[in-house]
Amino acid sequence: MDQQGFAREFAFLHSKGNPLVLYNIWDAGSARTVADAGAKAIATGSWSVAAAQGFADGQALPLDRLLRVASEIVQAVDLPVSIDFEGGYAISPEDLGDNIRALIGTGAVGLNFEDQVVGGDGLHDIDLQRRRIEAIRGAAEAEGVPLFINARCDLFLQSAVKDHAAQIDAAIRRGRAYGEAGASGYFVPGLIDPALIAQVCAAVDLPVNVLKSPTAPDNAALSACGVARISHGPFPYREMAARLGDAAGAALR
Repeated sequence: MDQQGFAREFAFLHSKGNPLVLYNIWDAGSARTVADAGAKAIATGSWSVAAAQGFADGQALPLDRLLRVASEIVQAVDLPVSIDFEGGYAISPEDLGDNIRALIGTGAVGLNFEDQVVGGDGLHDIDLQRRRIEAIRGAAEAEGVPLFINARCDLFLQSAVKDHAAQIDAAIRRGRAYGEAGASGYFVPGLIDPALIAQVCAAVDLPVNVLKSPTAPDNAALSACGVARISHGPFPYREMAARLGDAAGAALR
């Protein structure tokens, strides 16, 4: 299957109430392991990719290193691949184009794109974020690839936010705006209340992605909420690293 075919397949796999489960990986080896386990698609987590390369999260991993890892993952598996691209390594819509074209050049067919100010405070203004998503869509269309733009909303990950119910209206406004700008999906990491998740799924006309944290509902409950995508984020890497550390400690005693 060519890149356009993988992109169409990846979009098709997002089904409301029958979610695509992504067990996030960090390099070519972990991608192949997850593919062999029966995955329908492959997705990275930015925290995991950075950690595996010896960097912190938050775009500390140099862009050229990230693109190299992305290319190696695409070459290792015969599945659609989505890359957690954080904030796109640029703020202005004008600067995003080159980075998106480079990402598409790796063979990836999707990306996560967040609205928090990477390395700063708070979220980007909603109108700026719309223009940033429009720029990504424009760059992808120019390359002839129907890129799956998973627009991430960081409202529920902000440390100052305690009352998630009070943030739902703002999250719905952002989801609708991002969809109008050309996003393909809407990611609300940190939201774990089933009633609130269902509210977002009903109000936003995009496939909704939820992070399967240790405190999140199980897959059946998320399916019942109308979720179309379940991601595992950094938790697979953290579990692997903990096991490696325990095994190394035992061996080195």
